[in-house]
Amino acid sequence: MPGTLTDLVKNTFLVFGALFPIVNPIGNTPIFLELTRGISSRARTVLARKIALNGLALIVTSTFIGTHILAFFGISLPVVQVGGGLVVIATGWSLLLRSDDDGSDGKGARREFNEDNYSRQAFYPLTLPLTVGPGTISVAITVGANRPEGSEWRWPLIAGMLLGSVLISASIYLSYRSAERLGRTLGDSAMNVVIRLSSFILVCIGVQILWNGLSALLRSVIH
Repeated sequence: MPGTLTDLVKNTFLVFGALFPIVNPIGNTPIFLELTRGISSRARTVLARKIALNGLALIVTSTFIGTHILAFFGISLPVVQVGGGLVVIATGWSLLLRSDDDGSDGKGARREFNEDNYSRQAFYPLTLPLTVGPGTISVAITVGANRPEGSEWRWPLIAGMLLGSVLISASIYLSYRSAERLGRTLGDSAMNVVIRLSSFILVCIGVQILWNGLSALLRSVIH
């Protein structure tokens, strides 16, 4: 039993430690707040819960059957990184160039910031690629593929991976739920600076993911 408990804790922290720095829910909070500007606090809380659940589904699916899905469609992991990197770059670039007037309280803004529209956008782009992007999916697939031989049906491994994924999902929900509080604490000017910096970092992350995929593809061609 002590050994089983140790394996459970080890697998939980393996998933959480590998994915949390990439998901980075705390760092993504300002961007989430910018993309959901104009909706009520209650709607933002509901949206945070939907994103957390969507993220949990993506992580669990990628961890347990991600390699089989890619094999079924004949897609390699570097191709996923290239395509996903381009999407992340496009998202970060659009946020970086967004005018401050887009968040104004005019009538046009009220029509644009419809809570039903944001509910429909809970999966794309708020979950994918903003929160659980191609980098997270790639790491989750890698973690799932590197399971020890013969350990597929051992419950500490399965439970540990599920528990680690749930902890990531909970961190997403708590961070996004506190987005409005963070905005009030920092103020409009400071939040604008943070959003621009976060958007630039998001572009850089997209470039890095794109380069990782391109590098792997180029190495396969050269060899």
